[in-house]
Amino acid sequence: MAPMTATPTTPTPPPGGETYRLVVPNTAHAPRLAREFVSALLDVSGSGYTPLVDDARLCVTELVTNAHRHTRTHQIRVDAVVSRKHATVFVCDSNPWALPVPGGASLGAVQNGVQENGQGLRLVESLARAWGLTIYGGCSPSYKAVWFSLARRGGAA
Repeated sequence: MAPMTATPTTPTPPPGGETYRLVVPNTAHAPRLAREFVSALLDVSGSGYTPLVDDARLCVTELVTNAHRHTRTHQIRVDAVVSRKHATVFVCDSNPWALPVPGGASLGAVQNGVQENGQGLRLVESLARAWGLTIYGGCSPSYKAVWFSLARRGGAA
């Protein structure tokens, strides 16, 4: 996992990039709404993202599902920054101390010898060009964003 970083509250779009935001209630429908939102953004952003739509759908579904299951936040915010070369998606919730752990046994129970939770972040790590966690609010954290980036073919590494 990438180290925690301090970044601006609202992602700054790269030159030629655009920022989009979706805010949904923390319900069982949130992952589907976020998945459709990100999918639609990448579909209209140009044919270079077409191969990445499925990866983006899987990644955002995992992150929003984690926020839904493991936080008591009332709303989940999805910010997407899309440029010609890459897309970064931020999933924000108001519980900065509910931290994701890739493959962490503490997040899931073991049934029939198989860990049922905690593997999704490994999926995000395998599909995304980069991913990480940012906690906002300094000494009095107010929310966190778990994010991932995908690059178009020929995009920046």
